[in-house]
Amino acid sequence: MLCDENEAMMTTRVDRPQERLVMDAGDIARAVTRIAHEILERNKGVQALALVGIRTGGVHLAHRLVKRIQEIESASVPIGELDITLYRDDLSLRKEQPILRKTSVPFDISDKIIVLVDDVLFTGRTIRAAMDGLIDLGRPAEIQLAVLVDRGHRQLPIKATFIGKNIPTSREEKIQVLLEEQGEDDRVVISKA
Repeated sequence: MLCDENEAMMTTRVDRPQERLVMDAGDIARAVTRIAHEILERNKGVQALALVGIRTGGVHLAHRLVKRIQEIESASVPIGELDITLYRDDLSLRKEQPILRKTSVPFDISDKIIVLVDDVLFTGRTIRAAMDGLIDLGRPAEIQLAVLVDRGHRQLPIKATFIGKNIPTSREEKIQVLLEEQGEDDRVVISKA
């Protein structure tokens, strides 16, 4: 029996995908600070500005950005959280039932500059769904996009306004943004899908 347990443990270790660290906690912190400064520079301050994070990684990053913007400008910025589950274009292709999470945008987005925040920009389909969700809430003056990682492989003509880091990947690779708000050490890793 002991032999079987050891074999199972060895198999588990061998089957785990190899991860390659591409951003550590310091890299993420510097990227958030740079993006916060770029948002302020582009928008000439915080007037009419609001951030909306896409669940879940984008929400954590949006909160970090708002905190950093408040430290820089000494002004508060409205923040919201958006669940895009029902706006996804692959709902009919999924076998399992979607898990709905809370959307909370406690301010009127009409005529505001909305910075949509996500952790990874890949095909662009998540961002398209998020824009549909935002438009259902009102008519913003402008929608800008801030992402921690842009990995390429767009399927829709969507481009980020603010990027923490461009990380070219193959389609066989997977990028994970792991954050302390999710019980992890801050880091971004690439693994084989």
